[in-house]
Amino acid sequence: MTPRSAQGLLLSLIVPMHNEAEGLEVFFARIETALAALPVRLEIVCIDDGSQDDTYGRLAARAANDPRLKLIRLSRNFGKEAAMTAGLDAATGDLVVPLDADLQDPPELIAEFIRLWEQGYDVVYGVRTDRASDTPLKRLTSAGFYRLFNTVSDHSIPASTGDFRLMDRQVVDALNRLPERNRFMKGLFSWVGFTQVGVPYARPPRAAGTTSWGYLKLWRFAIDGMTSFSTVPLRVWSWIGLVSAFLAILFGSVIIIRVLLLGRDVPGYASIMVTILFGFALQMIALGVMGEYVARMFQEVKGRPIYVVRDRAGFEA
Repeated sequence: MTPRSAQGLLLSLIVPMHNEAEGLEVFFARIETALAALPVRLEIVCIDDGSQDDTYGRLAARAANDPRLKLIRLSRNFGKEAAMTAGLDAATGDLVVPLDADLQDPPELIAEFIRLWEQGYDVVYGVRTDRASDTPLKRLTSAGFYRLFNTVSDHSIPASTGDFRLMDRQVVDALNRLPERNRFMKGLFSWVGFTQVGVPYARPPRAAGTTSWGYLKLWRFAIDGMTSFSTVPLRVWSWIGLVSAFLAILFGSVIIIRVLLLGRDVPGYASIMVTILFGFALQMIALGVMGEYVARMFQEVKGRPIYVVRDRAGFEA
């Protein structure tokens, strides 16, 4: 890898926000302190993803006195992946860092990210080695998701990583060229390749406010990731069908032999119902899996934009 210098380059922070008004002062104070000594120029792209509080109003007031602050206000809540896509489209920096406004992504780590980028890495991502701030159930489900995803996907993602990372401009340009609308950013960050390295850190609790990521939303997010980067859930049903057919033939053969040897066989009602209901359940699960893929094909074919912008501030006309 060829060493390089970040001196004088433009660093773009991409910050998706949803109802973060309560923590904005703390967030910007930490950003100022953490990045003050860095040898880069700064651009902060904040995306208001349909907030119901005064997030955009407070951002607009701050942007009036801070030319580094760029604002994008989406017309409704499109979700974090869409908001981050809007930020990636708008960011102009040589180096780009997505991070959360709740400060669970410590901005102090950006200095280490830049140091490793100067050594030649194109992507430097944070690895959550300590997630004590998360509930035990969330830690358990998160670990299970990464293991399952990396087992079935053609492109694995580093375990315990989020969106917090530094990316070279060419990486961002590659991401922006991807046409898909159902975006699972963690997978896309890995899919584009380039030289990548992880930096471990302890994930602190939220600085303010409450998370909008409930378990149902996380479940949907996990399904999006699986269907975006793997066809194993579809292909596995061919094997399940073959195994089920083999068991059915085996069971049928046993019944025929019993009839031939012992006379007429009268199967019980319970065993018949269990067999029928089990087979019906397998069919419904298979149809559900296929439905998930068909639904995503439907979304892609419609060709609707990933997000719709209501207002922009701080950008050159």
